[in-house]
Amino acid sequence: MTQISESMVREVVKEILAKMAAESGSSPTTTQKQPAAPTTYQVSDMILREIGEAKPGTSPNEVVIAVAPAFGDKLKKRTITGIPHAAVLREIMAGIEEEGLKPRVIKVYHTSDLAFIGKRGAELSGSGIAVAIQSRGTTLIHQKDLLPLQNLELFPQAPVISLEMYRQIGRNAARYAKGDSPSPVPQINDQMARPKYQAIAAVFHIRETQFVDPNKKPVELEVKFQ
Repeated sequence: MTQISESMVREVVKEILAKMAAESGSSPTTTQKQPAAPTTYQVSDMILREIGEAKPGTSPNEVVIAVAPAFGDKLKKRTITGIPHAAVLREIMAGIEEEGLKPRVIKVYHTSDLAFIGKRGAELSGSGIAVAIQSRGTTLIHQKDLLPLQNLELFPQAPVISLEMYRQIGRNAARYAKGDSPSPVPQINDQMARPKYQAIAAVFHIRETQFVDPNKKPVELEVKFQ
């Protein structure tokens, strides 16, 4: 699991707060005219390209990965413990593919709430199953016929989620999509994670919420790893 020092936490918080101050004169939630060309942004070894509004899937063999508004192009492009978003997405997709299913990635803009991101992703998934992930790394597996605050599996402590766990989350999501009842992904319970990361987690959430657009529908993402 990636280790992060107190100094690194301070640097991340400092950078995020600086960006917030620099952008204080603008409002990311203001509805703007959409550009004619699709949005493309590059992150480390990954390129994400918006290719239009996300439509309901028709294949029972797909699992949607629904990412939060700032995932992949903002917030230092990594989780709260420094894991690159590219690596996180790659592992979740690999886990789904290992079970013989197809991942489909969308970005949800109308909310930064993990539960509602997962619910919307599940509603758009052909299998009715989705993995939701916030920029800080918190994750869950959702099912379309569950209430937003219900879920199949929840991983609220981002600091203890490793790349192997992300891969296992992808596997389990695919197993649910196939109608199986897999054992939940084992989680590490670190009682010190909350006090250690609470401040930076709050800053991550505030920052991500600034990019919420309640009038923008989920978009389909084309993912390319380099």
